[in-house]
Amino acid sequence: MLTPKKLEEIAKQISDAVPPGMKTMAEGAEAKVKQVLQSQISRLDFVSREEFDIQSQVLMRTREKLEALETRLAKLEKPET
Repeated sequence: MLTPKKLEEIAKQISDAVPPGMKTMAEGAEAKVKQVLQSQISRLDFVSREEFDIQSQVLMRTREKLEALETRLAKLEKPET
């Protein structure tokens, strides 16, 4: 996940790439780039690693329950001999 610190680093790298003659404009551009990056990232549908791990565990438990039910159903459907 991109943290505010990481966003600042990206914005700084972009502004550092600006030619020296435009440094004064780069200072204002750094803030604008940071603002645009934050705006665009906020539009993306990200989940935290913690939420992803929780949902993965829920899915695993659900699959286990489904497999147990399928096994049980197969035994019930099996014709008696």
